[in-house]
Amino acid sequence: MKLGVFTVLFQDHPFEEMLDIVKAHGLDAVEIGTGNYPGSAHCQPDVLLNDAQARKAFSEALAQRNLVVSALSCHGNPLHPDGDVAERAHQTWRQTVRLAEQLEIDCINVFSGCPGDCDAARFPNWVTCAWPPEYAEVLEWQWNEKLIPYWQREAEFAREHGVRHIAFEMHPGFLVYNPETLIRLREAVGPEIGANFDPSHLVWQGIDPCEAIRYLAQHDAMFHVHAKDVYLDPANVRVNGVLDTKSYRQINRRAWTFRSVGYGLSEHKWREIVSVLRTVGYDGVLSIEHEDALASPMEGFRKAVELLQRALLRESVADMWWA
Repeated sequence: MKLGVFTVLFQDHPFEEMLDIVKAHGLDAVEIGTGNYPGSAHCQPDVLLNDAQARKAFSEALAQRNLVVSALSCHGNPLHPDGDVAERAHQTWRQTVRLAEQLEIDCINVFSGCPGDCDAARFPNWVTCAWPPEYAEVLEWQWNEKLIPYWQREAEFAREHGVRHIAFEMHPGFLVYNPETLIRLREAVGPEIGANFDPSHLVWQGIDPCEAIRYLAQHDAMFHVHAKDVYLDPANVRVNGVLDTKSYRQINRRAWTFRSVGYGLSEHKWREIVSVLRTVGYDGVLSIEHEDALASPMEGFRKAVELLQRALLRESVADMWWA
């Protein structure tokens, strides 16, 4: 297993300077944004797709530091009811697929997207309950008319360009937000669909990350992993539950807050997550994602690295000499 970082954290640093920071902290991999929500500070598909020399320099900078790219990330909403928004997200996704083919990267991290409640809608509509009955009707329309057809087409496009892993981050606000919805989409679309497993979005929903890993692994759907943490405030949860639309800045009033690794889940739980990942055969990258309002980017990153370096199991499993 390897340790990496989602480099949006260092978007204020030039590409090679960012790589030097990553290497100096003993990491093995980078996850790089190509546009949409993550931005494209370190990787601009328009440039790299049209300039073989730029692609060569990009790859050589990584190789010189013995770093690999765990995934390209272009999280957006290609199902947005505003056609312009959807088209921008879609084109960024397709450019990312083409670039992944050129760079021989086989994993792209995305969101599923969320449409509105009809073709005339202006904004996305995330359904969270089955009653009144029109909610269930909206949800089925979103899945059958928008989500499944879109990703059936795009999975075929990915196959044509050698991208084998479309890794969905299960994120509330989008149609794929938990293991069940991910597997429903995988069964409708094909084996290219899997998880960019981010425990932070699952834990606040009440999901045990280790059980979720086992479930996804049973369906061969563990493609990539984010190391990102979340803290649930028990007092606020007891009063208002876990659904929370307050600003992330209102930390004292929120039910949950994204934290640096180890400041939400315990170190013991992170060791358990690493162990379960190994148990189900995941031998990829844990990619640190930092979105902690209580820690500076560098300090939160360092804290995550320190904990995960202790928790990670890197060597091959030995024979059971004791049995």
